[in-house]
Amino acid sequence: MLKFISFGSGSSGNCYLLATPTDALLIDVGVGLRGLKKACRDYGVNLSQIHHVLITHDHADHIKSVGSFSHDYNVPVYATKEVHEGINRNYCVTQKVAPDMARYLVKGTTEQIGEFAVTPFSVPHDSSDNVGYFIEAGGTDFCIITDAGTVTEEMKVYIQRTHHLVIEANHDTEMVLSGPYPQFLKDRILSHTGHLSNRDCAQAVIDNMSDHLRNVWLCHLSEENNHPELARKTVETLFRSYGVIPGADLQLEVLKRNIPTGPFELE
Repeated sequence: MLKFISFGSGSSGNCYLLATPTDALLIDVGVGLRGLKKACRDYGVNLSQIHHVLITHDHADHIKSVGSFSHDYNVPVYATKEVHEGINRNYCVTQKVAPDMARYLVKGTTEQIGEFAVTPFSVPHDSSDNVGYFIEAGGTDFCIITDAGTVTEEMKVYIQRTHHLVIEANHDTEMVLSGPYPQFLKDRILSHTGHLSNRDCAQAVIDNMSDHLRNVWLCHLSEENNHPELARKTVETLFRSYGVIPGADLQLEVLKRNIPTGPFELE
């Protein structure tokens, strides 16, 4: 059985835990270490049991504490070559990942990392590189897709395969268009290398979900251009229009931006 906890999901910091009874990894370390340590104590998670870190991309809200965490707990950091290079260039990462702690992943290639079989795949976003992760452990499949401007054919394959899906529902399109952001930022958000809207997220799941999909978590909600209840309502309404009933056919949850969500037991 796997355990999943979100320690933060949004532009102020992203960090997720995936754990078996004897091994654990973090996906992104964009939250402060002090808050992460407190959250782990509150959830009974021993930080010394976290043996691996996976990074999706090199934006600060996903990496700002990765070097410090890797150094303090002697944990290797897995990412593509381009993401590692981006981490080294990012001024928000005050402590870089030590060269001997850097591990390099290749998109489309599955690597056994502890008890986890990890496959990174391309996700379009305006970073040095960006990947989603398809992770298999103990007969359970888990997939995370965050900071995605659009849904590609490759991404659809992993949505179709997974039992448990974390997927971005960043914004409501009308809120972006009518909001106070400057036009260049609106264009960035709505571009094919920006972020997924609530409706695009819902359509991606509906079009590609399998009968064995059990959980969907909406992640990386915008504070200015979305709201948890709006995201949930938009996704649930589309699901129901296709005859998929959250709470009966699958579980639908919204991950909180600034505080932990979970734990969830995955089978």
